[in-house]
Amino acid sequence: MRKLGIYVQVPFCRTKCTYCNFHTGVVSSSRFEPYVEAVCREIREYRHLLRAAGVDWPGRLGRCSAAPLQEKSETAGEVGRRGRGRASYEVRQRPALEGESCTESSIAVDTVYIGGGTPSLLDPAHIGKILNEIRIAFGVDWPGRWGRSRAAPLKAKSEMASDGGRRPAFPTGSGQVPGGPYKVEIEEVTLEADPETVEAGKAEAWVAAGINRVSFGLQSFSDKELAAAGRMHRRADIYRAVPILREAGIGNISFDLIAGLPHQSKESWRASLEELARLAPEHVSVYLLEVDEESRLGKELLQGGSRYSAGAVPSDDEMAEFYELAQEMLGAAGYHHYEISNWAKPGFESKHNLKYWRREAYLGFGAGAHSFSGTERWANAHDAAAYVCTVESGRSSVEQHEILTAQQALEEELFLGLRQLNGIDVGKIERDYGVTLAGRFDPLALAGLVEREGSVVRLAAGKLSVSNEVFVELMR
Repeated sequence: MRKLGIYVQVPFCRTKCTYCNFHTGVVSSSRFEPYVEAVCREIREYRHLLRAAGVDWPGRLGRCSAAPLQEKSETAGEVGRRGRGRASYEVRQRPALEGESCTESSIAVDTVYIGGGTPSLLDPAHIGKILNEIRIAFGVDWPGRWGRSRAAPLKAKSEMASDGGRRPAFPTGSGQVPGGPYKVEIEEVTLEADPETVEAGKAEAWVAAGINRVSFGLQSFSDKELAAAGRMHRRADIYRAVPILREAGIGNISFDLIAGLPHQSKESWRASLEELARLAPEHVSVYLLEVDEESRLGKELLQGGSRYSAGAVPSDDEMAEFYELAQEMLGAAGYHHYEISNWAKPGFESKHNLKYWRREAYLGFGAGAHSFSGTERWANAHDAAAYVCTVESGRSSVEQHEILTAQQALEEELFLGLRQLNGIDVGKIERDYGVTLAGRFDPLALAGLVEREGSVVRLAAGKLSVSNEVFVELMR
C-alpha cells in the first residue's frame, strides 16, 4: 500500500509580512467562499482535471519524485532553490526510478495539510467542507484517527449534517465509504494558523472537523521583532492561543521561529527559545531569514534604504550563530533534530513534510498548490482569482507540468536525503540508480562538511547552518 498526502493551499493573509515572497494576498473575506467552492470542485473532479492537463495519475509511483517547488514550510535558507548546478553523474539505467505501475486502489491517504497563507482566517465551516470533500473523494475508513475533542464529540450518524444530500458529513462505522477508490488512514491533519486568529469556538470546530495538528507561524516572542516584520500577533496572543488549542483537544502543536528578523539579537533569540521551551510544543521549525528581492524588505535592502527596519537585519554570521544556539537549546529541552530546519519530541515528526524530503507522492489543491506522483510534478496557477475562474469553468488550473529525468531524481535523492539528520545510504543509491559515486564525497569529508559511517553519509553536526554551500559543492 503506497501512502499519499493531500495538500490544500489557502493563499489569503490578514497582512503581508515584510520578508514574504509567497503568492499570498490580503483580500476581502467575501472572496473566501468562492475560493473554497473552487477547491472543493477541484477535489471532486481531480481525475478529470489531471487527465485534461496531461498528467499520468497515478501512473508509476516510484522513486523519481522531486522537491516541492514552493512550500510554506520551506521558507528560508532552504536548499534546492538557488545556486544548484548539474552533477556529472552518468545514470546508466533507471529500473528503480520508474517504479511499479500503481492503481488508485493501492494508495492510502495518511496525511492532510492545509497551508497558506493563513488558513485559520477561513470560517470553520469552510475547513470542514474541504475536509469532507477529501473524505468523499478519497474514501474513508471509519472510525479513523480524526481528532475527537471533549468539547465537540462526534454525534450519531442520524444527527449529522449532510453535504448536499450526497453523503453524511461524518460517516460512521467501519469499512471504506463508497465514492472513492482510496482507503484513507488518516494519521495527521494539519492546519496552519496565526495566534491572533485562534478562538475557543473555532478551535473546537477545527477538532470536530478532523484537525489534530496545528502549525503556528509565531516567528518570534519579541513584540519589537514581530512589529518590524509586519506580523499581526504579539507575544500575549501566543500565550492566549496555546491553552485554547489544548483545551479543544489539539495534542500536536508546532511552532515556527525565524532566525534573523530585524532587531533580533542573541539575547532576544535566546529569550524566544526559552519561552518556546516553557510552552512545550510537540514540534519546532527554525528557519534562517532569506530575504527575497521581490519582498518589500528585500527591495529596501537592495536599494540601501532604511524602511521596514532594513538596517537592523542581522548578518549571515549572526544568523548562523542563532541557528547553532537553537540546536543547543532545543536539544537540551528534549527535542530530536531530525531535519535541517525541524525538531520534534519523540514520535511527533511532521509526517506530511517528511513526504517532501523522502520524495513520496502527494496531491495539491488550490491556487499555487504543487503535486508529485513519483515521476511527474505539476503546479496550479498562483493567482487565486484566475484559479477560481478556471475551475468554475471546468478547466484544469495546472500551469506547470514536468516529467522528471533520472538525473533530476538522483540529484534530489542526494540533497533531499542529506537534509535529514539520518543521512543517506550511498551504497543503496548506487544500486538503485545504477551510478558510481566513488570519490564524490571525499572532498566534503576532508573539509569536515560531511561525516561517514560505513556507507551512510550525513551532514556534519556543526555544519548544518551552511548546508546550502555543502549542497552546491556536492552538485558541481
